[in-house]
Amino acid sequence: MLLFGQTDSKAKKLISDIQSELTYNQKFIHYYGKKFKFGDWSDGDFTTTDGAKFMTSTPGQSPRGLREGTARPDYIVFDDVDTRQRVNNDELSRRLFDFAWEDARGTFDEGSPNRRFVVANNNFHKNTLINMLKDEFKKINKRLKREGFQSTFFVLTVPAVKNLETFEPNWPEKTSAEYWRQKYISTPYRSFMREYMHTHIVEGTIFQNKYIQWKPRNQFRSYEALVFYGDLSYKDAGDYKAMVFVGKSGREFHILTAFVRQTSRYNVAKWLYEFVEANNLLKNNVQYFIEGLFAQDEFVSDFDVVGDELGWYVPVVADEKTKTGKFDRIESMQGYFQRGNIWFNEAEKDSTDMTELVNQLLAFSKGSGAHDDGPDALQSAISKANVSALTNQTPMKTTSRKEIMKRQKNRF
Repeated sequence: MLLFGQTDSKAKKLISDIQSELTYNQKFIHYYGKKFKFGDWSDGDFTTTDGAKFMTSTPGQSPRGLREGTARPDYIVFDDVDTRQRVNNDELSRRLFDFAWEDARGTFDEGSPNRRFVVANNNFHKNTLINMLKDEFKKINKRLKREGFQSTFFVLTVPAVKNLETFEPNWPEKTSAEYWRQKYISTPYRSFMREYMHTHIVEGTIFQNKYIQWKPRNQFRSYEALVFYGDLSYKDAGDYKAMVFVGKSGREFHILTAFVRQTSRYNVAKWLYEFVEANNLLKNNVQYFIEGLFAQDEFVSDFDVVGDELGWYVPVVADEKTKTGKFDRIESMQGYFQRGNIWFNEAEKDSTDMTELVNQLLAFSKGSGAHDDGPDALQSAISKANVSALTNQTPMKTTSRKEIMKRQKNRF
């Protein structure tokens, strides 16, 4: 066995667990006999009484030609070798991949039927060794299948919890759903998804931290346009339900409030009515949209149900405009952020919903797998606010009755 660790001391610590079992585990000794061998039992490099060799190394140390007598390694392990510094450097990551695939695997005892190559690591970044091997295995498996060979390459992925609704753990003997729910709430979204859910989120790829600005909102009546826009998924507890309230003032777009949660559409509607009532918004010129190409009647009726309960109605309408290319649409907001045109309401800085919206913006990148319901709703709200502001500022064209009469042929 050849075990690669991030550092020499970490590799020795990992393999010492095996050494300890061979030495002190009485149940193992009972069934398989004593394996401790005097004079050849050093840390990180030991041999059992029956000739099984265990060695450690680190990435970069060439293992070529490594053998014990005539025997070469038939079990090679890479255990937690990635570092944050390495994954953020494409060249260093590629070197580690090449080392694992060529130098390390090149030491195998060719022809042995028991060859095993194992990589264990949190898949927290696209440049981790385990993720690059995962992508390579997909390509290899396609080629093997095409040529009629059975694949021996596979990936086992185990996130901390089965989903972010129930938080049911994949290791219930160790932790509870309540433990992971609290962990999720008390951990930055990007960190939780990277470290525990194997979702690659590179912070600030498109929308960076330096673009997130806060200041007090204006009075509602001073905005050229006010728009609520909701991006509501069909599943009650599936994706996030997002509704964003945007005001346009000159070149600036102010994100006044937001609702970004995994909940039912009824709860979104309830929140909207409560916010409208608390801020007396019905006296202002506000537009209320929800994305409406899919089950639009059902979505709108959710808001009417709350209106029926309260005895008054918020004029929510379905946006029937066809939308394509979600990534490109959301990315189109980048210019507004770069020019400093986007401002978040300072009064909402500690709001969990606004924090979730910011987290989803920072996590947004193509293929990241992160939720993007908040950014999608924001982009639509900004688009609608642009149109509304232009309409509101365009002077109304009027024609006098006298002029109309003059143009009529039979005016007498």
